Amino acid sequence: MKKWILLSSFLFLSIVLSAQDPAAKAILDDLQEEYNKHSSIEVDFELVIDLAESPAETQTGKIIQSGEKYKVQVADQVVYCDGTGIWVHLVDNNEVQINDLESDGEMMSPKDLLRIYESEDFEYAITGEAKEAKIPVQYIEFKPNDPDSEYAKMKMTVFKKTGKMKSLTMFGKDGSKYTIKLKDTKYDLNYDASMFSFDASLYPGIRIEDLRLD
Repeated sequence: MKKWILLSSFLFLSIVLSAQDPAAKAILDDLQEEYNKHSSIEVDFELVIDLAESPAETQTGKIIQSGEKYKVQVADQVVYCDGTGIWVHLVDNNEVQINDLESDGEMMSPKDLLRIYESEDFEYAITGEAKEAKIPVQYIEFKPNDPDSEYAKMKMTVFKKTGKMKSLTMFGKDGSKYTIKLKDTKYDLNYDASMFSFDASLYPGIRIEDLRLD
């Protein structure tokens, strides 16, 4: 999805979080370790888009990651990354945008998104517990340290018993809210390299916008 990290734009809330919350860090470390120990991950998800003054819209999507390669598909957008470059296919527009892997700073791989807590960009902490569908969950909230950041808040819901992620909710400054709900997860499947490469020859007349640096 083009600039799919933009789903992480947040609504600012005045809440005090500790950057040194050891309980939250332990959960996130375990979650990161769980993903890293597998050779590949395939996740089916729902994306709920709730825009201000508009009815909520639900889209289904899929993430496949194998090593440094990944593919993200949701609605009419598909992102391909072969480990060296990124192709963003805008299906309805019959257009593909190509970026260098290093140059597209706003595009993050699925695994990279789980590593944001390791940077100094966010403060985070466990902010509560509850039961959802009678299952105990915990909430970890993130707040950017940069007051001028386009991000204001992100909320991760994890199952208390297993520590696995249930959902990720991101808030927009305009009142919009995006929730990614994880559905089915498969591990250690084998994928052909072509899965992560875009073949323009399959789309006659496609417009190619090459944004790679020479």
